[in-house]
Amino acid sequence: MGKLKIKFCGANNTVTGSRHLVEINGRKILVDCGLYQGLKELRQRNWDMPPFDPVELDAVLLTHAHLDHTGYLPKLVREGFTGKVFAQEATRDLCKILLPDSGHLQEEYARYANKKGFSKHSPAMPLYTEAEAKESLKLIRGVPFEEPQQIIKGVKATWYKAGHILGASSIMLEAEGGKILFSGDIGRFTDDIMPKPMLPNGADYLLMESTYGNREHKSDDPTAPLAEIVNKTAERNGVLVIPAFAVGRTQIILHTLKGLEDDGLIPRLPVAVNSPMAVDVTGLYRQHDEAHNLEMKYLLETGQAPFSPAKVRFCKSVEESKALHNLRGPAIIISASGMLTGGRILHHLVNRAGDPRNTILLVGYQAEGTRGRSLLDGENELKIFGKYWPVRADVTVIDGFSAHADRRGLLTLLENLGGKPKKT
Repeated sequence: MGKLKIKFCGANNTVTGSRHLVEINGRKILVDCGLYQGLKELRQRNWDMPPFDPVELDAVLLTHAHLDHTGYLPKLVREGFTGKVFAQEATRDLCKILLPDSGHLQEEYARYANKKGFSKHSPAMPLYTEAEAKESLKLIRGVPFEEPQQIIKGVKATWYKAGHILGASSIMLEAEGGKILFSGDIGRFTDDIMPKPMLPNGADYLLMESTYGNREHKSDDPTAPLAEIVNKTAERNGVLVIPAFAVGRTQIILHTLKGLEDDGLIPRLPVAVNSPMAVDVTGLYRQHDEAHNLEMKYLLETGQAPFSPAKVRFCKSVEESKALHNLRGPAIIISASGMLTGGRILHHLVNRAGDPRNTILLVGYQAEGTRGRSLLDGENELKIFGKYWPVRADVTVIDGFSAHADRRGLLTLLENLGGKPKKT
């Protein structure tokens, strides 16, 4: 494969900040360009200069749109990168939503830090701005699945469906007869929306994610537990509050609720999706049928509404969001952020967490240091907007909605891989 070097510039010894530098015969390609997330000491790394010169990069390839794989791109551009960025078409469109939102939140956080005076820097500055994020989008080129693309002279790349979220891909790099495969984040074989993950054969080197490499999911089918929680909350005339990630998790929750309604397993309750980003992302899920499994593709092509329970309403405006405070149970509210770190979900917690008729349902990973982890650990009060609020609502968890393959799923993929790589 000529002279090959791979340098791990992120996502080593932690699960965020994915950045893999590939050097082939002196040409430099960055596979993924992610933010560090979670604990403060990790987030602080986003401010460090990367262990390479952004000006010298020839191209950036993105496996999928989550910010721990794409969110560093605006800073990379600000530091001098001017090359091409390649991403599957749905990933490109998701980035148009996620990256400007990330820049906006960076600015809001800096503004708040300056107002409260808790930053070590004066004035506090955003990592990048919304305008810089929008500028970086101009470099992204959308590519289809399974069609080789000439990235730079002598190097081709092909995107293969990885499941996980809309547009998520494994990427095969090919140069001078040799092949490197980056798995990206691998989805689950049981996902009701995304296609089953696949790894193409023939790689000389395989870089495999292992987020759940040391554990297995407790359940592959979350529908029965969700039905039970909905029904118990409805019997109390309570409101079911679901903090959910705007990309992927909100859509699978909506699809599952609709299926339970259609099967007569839960009542047709008012369902409010209160997240501007989740509303926009759900629109993309309807548009990109090429990125779904065959059943979901059929539902969309035949004009059905797989993400719309009978009494759903999608709330984007502030007025629509505030009106939900008057919503009486039984009802369901789905809102971001999934780990309760910010966003409209905090207002719903303030209004709903103190009522024992209500339920707070955690459906995703809760990182250390987040309010979601505090709830998971049994805390009976949460600090929100500078005050402590009691938690008397029923707090429960469903693990089955994870978008990551577990240990068993990863091993199944490897067992079915034709031709053993020289190194994995």
